[in-house]
Amino acid sequence: MKSVRFSRFGGPEVLELAEVPDPRPGPGQVRISVRAAGINASDWKKRQGLIDQELPQAMGHEAAGIVDELGEGVTDAEIGDRVFGFTASSGAQAELAVLSCYAPIPPSLSFAEAAALPAATETAARALDQLGVGGGVTVLVNGASGSVGSAAVQLAVARGARVVGTGSLATHDFLRSLGAEPVAYGPGMSDRVRALAPDGVDLALDVAGSGVLPELIQLAGGADHVLTIADFAGTEQYGVRFSRGDGGHALYVISQLGELVEAGKFTLPVGRTFPLTEVAEAHRVGESGRVRGKLVLLPG
Repeated sequence: MKSVRFSRFGGPEVLELAEVPDPRPGPGQVRISVRAAGINASDWKKRQGLIDQELPQAMGHEAAGIVDELGEGVTDAEIGDRVFGFTASSGAQAELAVLSCYAPIPPSLSFAEAAALPAATETAARALDQLGVGGGVTVLVNGASGSVGSAAVQLAVARGARVVGTGSLATHDFLRSLGAEPVAYGPGMSDRVRALAPDGVDLALDVAGSGVLPELIQLAGGADHVLTIADFAGTEQYGVRFSRGDGGHALYVISQLGELVEAGKFTLPVGRTFPLTEVAEAHRVGESGRVRGKLVLLPG
C-alpha cells in the first residue's frame, strides 16, 4: 500500500508516497480502508524535526474509512462498518490504517467530516478535563474559532458551561452558532470580556498562544485557573499549566460525538480536502494559515 512518509527533515518537499507492507490489526484493533485522514499542525512540526527525531516517519494519527479486517477479540465492529478514530502510533495518512480507538461514523457525516474530528476533539476534551470545566462555570476560550477552539467551545457548552470565546470579528457569527458569547481579541480584550462577565471568568483555556496569558490569569483569578495548549514558554513564565497528552488522554470523546453530532450540537468544518498525492501542497496551505477549518487528505 501507499503511505505518506519522510526520511529526512525539511520542507513539504521531503514528503513522499512510499510503498510499504500492508498493516495488520492486533488484538482489539481494526484495519480500515482509509477514505479520509486528518492533517494537524503537529504534522509539519514533525516534518521539520521539531517534535520527534526518529527517521523515517509515517504520517497521521486520525482517519475514517471502512473496516476490512478485524483484530482478535473485536466484537464491536464488523467488516464493512464505517468507522473513524485513532491509530495506535502513526500511519493514518495511507491507503490502509490500523485503528486502536474507533467509533461508528455518525450517519450524517461524510468520511472527510469524520476524519476531521478525532485529534481536535481529544485535545479539546483533555484540556477541558484538566481544567475542570463542568456545568455552571464560565470559561473563556482564547482562540475559539479554530478546530480545537471550536471543539472546546461545543464540548464545554455540552457540559453545561457558559462559554466566552475570543476571535476576529469575522468569526463572531460562527462562534455564536456554536453557543459561545464572542469577544474580539487584541487590545482591550479584558474590558470586552468584563462587559459580558463583570466579575471575570471561572476558568480560561488558551488555544491560540497569542501572548495573552497575563490577561487570562487576571480574568480567571489566578494562574491555577488557566491552562494553555499553545504557549509552552508562557507556562514557565507565568506558572500556567500546559496540557500534554502524556498526562492522560481523552480518547473516550469520540464515542460521545455521534449523539452530539446527530442532535445538531457539534460540528467541525472541513476547510479543504486534498488527494493523498498532494500532501505536500496540503502542508504548504496549512502552514500558511490561509484556510479556516480542518485540512483532510483523501486517499482515493
